[in-house]
Amino acid sequence: MTGRIDEVARVLRTDEPRVAASTAHLGLAARLWSVALGTVVTTGRLPDLDGARFALPPQGPFDLWLPAEPGPEASPAALHALVMTRQLHPLADAVRARTPLAAGLLAGNAASALVGAARQLGTVPSLRAPAAALARALLAFPDLAPTGAPTPPPRPLAFRRTSCCLYYRTPAGGLCGDCVLPRAPKPRR
Repeated sequence: MTGRIDEVARVLRTDEPRVAASTAHLGLAARLWSVALGTVVTTGRLPDLDGARFALPPQGPFDLWLPAEPGPEASPAALHALVMTRQLHPLADAVRARTPLAAGLLAGNAASALVGAARQLGTVPSLRAPAAALARALLAFPDLAPTGAPTPPPRPLAFRRTSCCLYYRTPAGGLCGDCVLPRAPKPRR
């Protein structure tokens, strides 16, 4: 984790470990949610993340290989347990052991990554409604509910966070589409 965070800091050209740690966490959360949500929406089954093999090199993508066998039948509760409880909560603990970050910020990253995965799946018209419905159901779980507000159906899925991922603090910064901040604060001097 330390190597990954350091590499993200280098790529972002930031000297703030918190910014790099948050961005690294968000990227890993997005990878896990995209694989899990995509599998559930397209097959109705859970991916075997517990049996997955992965490589987290300091540079390059987070490689993830899943067993070929289909997992058990999916439900929102089973998907939440698989991704949040068994993957993202321990990941947040590992990030926080390296760099102090608010638990709410990391939960917000997880929620933002979930909505991003659902919106990407929604680019396929037949997957839009099931991906949005599943994301909304997951966002209602107690560890994700305080992280922000999704748009209600039948509106297209969108999300507004209650925390900021800190990306605006990078030299290239800016606000994410779901940021809680109405505009980027003035740069520090």
